[in-house]
Amino acid sequence: MTTTTDEGVDGAKRASGAPPKKPTKRQRQAAGIADAASGGLGLMLVKIVSLGLVDAIALYALFVLVVNDEWLIAAIVAVVAIFVNWVYFSRKRLPAKYLTPGVIFLVIFQIFVLIYTSYVGFTNYGTGHNGSKEQAVGALMSAALDRVPDSPTYPVAVVDRLGELSLVVTGPNGGVFIGGEERPLEPASGAQMENGVAVGVDGYTTLSFQEIVARTDEITELAVPFSDDPNEGALRTPDGRSAYQYTSSLEYDEAAGTMTNLDTGVVYTDIGTGAFTSDAGDELLPGWQITVGFDNYLKALTDTRLSGPLAYVTTWTFAFAAISVASTFFLGLFLAIVFNDMRMRGRKLYRTVLILPYAVPSFLSALVWAGMMNESFGFINQVLLGGASVPWLTDPVMAKVSVLLVNLWLGFPYMFLVCTGALQSIPDEVVEAATVDGARPWGIFRLIKLPLLLVTVAPLLIASFAFNFNNFNIIYMLTNGGPRDTGAPIPVGYTDILITMVYKVAFTGQTRDYGLASAYSILIFIVVAVISIIAFRRTKALEELN
Repeated sequence: MTTTTDEGVDGAKRASGAPPKKPTKRQRQAAGIADAASGGLGLMLVKIVSLGLVDAIALYALFVLVVNDEWLIAAIVAVVAIFVNWVYFSRKRLPAKYLTPGVIFLVIFQIFVLIYTSYVGFTNYGTGHNGSKEQAVGALMSAALDRVPDSPTYPVAVVDRLGELSLVVTGPNGGVFIGGEERPLEPASGAQMENGVAVGVDGYTTLSFQEIVARTDEITELAVPFSDDPNEGALRTPDGRSAYQYTSSLEYDEAAGTMTNLDTGVVYTDIGTGAFTSDAGDELLPGWQITVGFDNYLKALTDTRLSGPLAYVTTWTFAFAAISVASTFFLGLFLAIVFNDMRMRGRKLYRTVLILPYAVPSFLSALVWAGMMNESFGFINQVLLGGASVPWLTDPVMAKVSVLLVNLWLGFPYMFLVCTGALQSIPDEVVEAATVDGARPWGIFRLIKLPLLLVTVAPLLIASFAFNFNNFNIIYMLTNGGPRDTGAPIPVGYTDILITMVYKVAFTGQTRDYGLASAYSILIFIVVAVISIIAFRRTKALEELN
């Protein structure tokens, strides 16, 4: 049996002289949408302007990346820019026009962040270990520079390019050189001379006297290496006009991987820990960034100094997320049931008032509540409680209660709106049929309304749990994680949740350990992902939504 396609039929009709088949109404609508999305003078102008802005940003990014020798990232930016132009100037590719922005933002703000955080978690990145070994050697040698007593005077000019300072140096034999903080002196081309002294170089902006005065601290700290060998010293200028030779009291042996203090004779060796270390165990900082494997993850889970704070912070995080979801849901559901009753007068006004906490930004509300809960002069103690001295934010237990109360205030309007919509979507015929069959109000709610309600609300409850598991704003703005646990080896408090603890490990205190903080972040991501997957499977919410 032979199957004849529509195209074959149309071809046969055309061959026989029959008129072609007219497109259907849906086909005409689809064609119109495609034409509207890809054509038209007005839309073309919008495309040109928008893509012009995108291309301008891409070109600027390419320029900065190429100058800094970031060729891989520059290639990625170029490919993405070309792809975006190809998609949006094409009269076809309609799905890609809508998907491309979302995919780009997904890659930048989700996938890249996750991959980079994972990478940092496998390094010792943190205070004293921020750069490469070459940068660490340069920083150590620069910190130990001493002026050579009989150093000749080198005329210099301070120049700037893209915010980076450099010195234009006129040598004793009239040669002109240029170098920066991490760029040794090299012959300069296109030098601008006055009275035999270089005062500028093509491609750079020479700083005026007023600009030198304004940036004095930055200029006096500038040390330009003589060569790639750090032991040859560097040039420094005290006034932006004359420079002198400085040599370091440290001597670096690249072949042996050692750093020797010439004043004390102590030898510091690279033993693979990311810093030069003496036989006595003393380290020279700054060090450099190295890969440490799973050390940060093992430290996060097994270090006895961290296990205590980690245990109660994790317990409180789960309790805070679970109690917050349960309290906001049941309060929102109760209010939704009350104000869904047709006998209630002024329902619209009450509903408007109830969603006001949700309309105010959460961080502002948290700050207001922090002021009202102040033990000495807060509104709650001084006005509502008649001058009482309740330690709302300074006692470990009361601080937890305060956080839960404020989060209830901020979260119940959302649940109220969701539950109101879900209740109103339940068909009245179902409730009427149950009433005719003799079901009582509590039975109708428990056996009919609540199960139908959970079909809609369950995914939102899971999302709310994930949100509260990482609810940084309420903790940071209300208590800053306090009161402080003075016995903990890391800056952590009794109301800290995992995400605020990670923030403190990474950004507060004298020692900032980005590697350990990244390891904690990945562990939090895994925990939240596992909980969400299990919850979705148990509730079968995804199948219901599909």
